[in-house]
Amino acid sequence: MPLKFELLQTDDNSRYLLRGKTDIVFNLRSLMQKRAMLSAFIDASADSFLTAILAISPDERYLILDAASDDAINRRVEGAEQLICVTQLDKIKIQFAARDLIRIDHEGHDAFRTPMPDVLLRLQRREYYRLTAANPHNLSCLIPINNGGEQRVISVEAAVLDISGGGLAVLMPPGEPPFEPDMEFSDCRLMLPETGPVTTALRVRNIFRITNRDGSVMIRAGCEFIDLPTSMASTIQRYILKTERERNARERIR
Repeated sequence: MPLKFELLQTDDNSRYLLRGKTDIVFNLRSLMQKRAMLSAFIDASADSFLTAILAISPDERYLILDAASDDAINRRVEGAEQLICVTQLDKIKIQFAARDLIRIDHEGHDAFRTPMPDVLLRLQRREYYRLTAANPHNLSCLIPINNGGEQRVISVEAAVLDISGGGLAVLMPPGEPPFEPDMEFSDCRLMLPETGPVTTALRVRNIFRITNRDGSVMIRAGCEFIDLPTSMASTIQRYILKTERERNARERIR
């Protein structure tokens, strides 16, 4: 299962990346006040531990992060280049890198001091309800890609990670032609179970790298539908509602 998401490119960085210190401190202080738990990934590996923001220095130059309960992990953190800290606040994803980590004593407990990050990723709440695929093997998309002047269809197997009335996210297997923001693909075929294909054009909005537990890297592309006909939009919405009702019914039985 994918564990780490890193923003690579986006069509409009200002939509996702905060660079102003006031905004960054505000968001991190909110995480601290709500005692949000963060998944901290050590360097480029899939190894992680849970932490939290314990304090922000009075001059707002440093964060104090809780140490791991395992001292072996803490020793790794001391020698790490960075931690990628990921969490959610009010259904908004927040991610930042903690660097130059120094192990300190904070109120009698181990902790790590790190300079205030100069960039923070904040993915806003989406305009559309988005259904996460419980089993992405059941949902796929065929995307025509122009390859050296000849068009060939790439079937992105098990690739639709989530879907909404406004777009979808697909997982590109290693070795496939790279996606870039603002790329457009016409005549894509979204294969809906029990419904059949929905033909649509897609525009790439953002790109993420996903590092799996085994160290392999795949690309997640967030795409929006372009000029989706009303009938097809209704078909997608019916699929989302039906799938969500079935999922909720299963949850109530458990």
